[in-house]
Formats: sequence, structure tokens, C-alpha cells
Amino acid sequence: MSTRAEGEGERLKPLAAALGRIPSGLFVITMRRGEEETGLLASWVQQCSFHPPQVSVAIRRERPVCAWLTPEASFTVNILEAGQTDMIVHFGRGIAPGEPAFDGLEVERPDGAPPVLADALAYLECRVAACFPAGDHDLYVGRVVAGRMLDDGRPMIHVRKSGLHY
Repeated sequence: MSTRAEGEGERLKPLAAALGRIPSGLFVITMRRGEEETGLLASWVQQCSFHPPQVSVAIRRERPVCAWLTPEASFTVNILEAGQTDMIVHFGRGIAPGEPAFDGLEVERPDGAPPVLADALAYLECRVAACFPAGDHDLYVGRVVAGRMLDDGRPMIHVRKSGLHY
């Protein structure tokens, strides 16, 4: 590493540590396109409107699933329960296009919606209302059309050591 890059890295350490302390949940976003289904681990999910109820989801732009998230496309936000590390392992490795995403998992598909993880704490079924570029991610706004609690537990909370990478 060059001296200039080392200096830049040192300068960013305090910023990276501060950004990393913004707590977030951990979620599995599931989607369906025709007969194909997939899921991905996400941490940048936030409610962004009361009326109508909406959530925002940030997804790295080069992820293949971004092509699935066209206007009005459905996606489901599965809210993980504290301690569901098995879901982090399963979805955190990434699911390649065409790879079965839900093998070995119990899922529900209410009225043809994207898969709901039966072991999730809760879920929200959404429709893409808008998409905005946000640096190296795209920020999707989803209109919440359905959802419910599946358990009485507590949501999983995640705090990073650095806010400059996953």
C-alpha cells in the first residue's frame, strides 16, 4: 500500500468506526420472478412512511436480484429473530442466480407472494414503489401490502465494526 493510501486509511478509521455503530436489523429479502425464487441477507431496511406504510431497502447495485425489482414487483422482508444465526449463514454466503435458495428451509407462499420464512419473527410483503441511486447501492422504496407477526421474540440487531464495508 502506498503512503498516500495508508494516510487515507488512517484518516477514515474514526469515520468508519462511527458509521459502523449505526445499529440495524438483519433481514432476509425474498423475491419471485415467474417460477424463480431467491433470497438475500440485508441489513439496510427501515420503515420510511406511515401513510401509506412503506419501507426502504438498500441493495448493492451489482446484485443480480436488482433486475427483479422493477416497478410494482413483489418482495418480502423477513424480519429475523435474535439468535437466528442459521439464516445469516444460509443467506449470507449469497445465492447464485438459478441456485435453489430455500432448500432445507420451511417456507410459506401466501397467495403466490414471495416466500415467507416460517421461522422468521415477522414478515412484510411489499411492492416496489420507487428506486433511487444511492452511491454503490440502490435504495428501493416498497409499499407494504401485507404482513404479520409469526413469533413473539425480539428482532436481531446488528452493529458493524466499520461502516465502510459489510
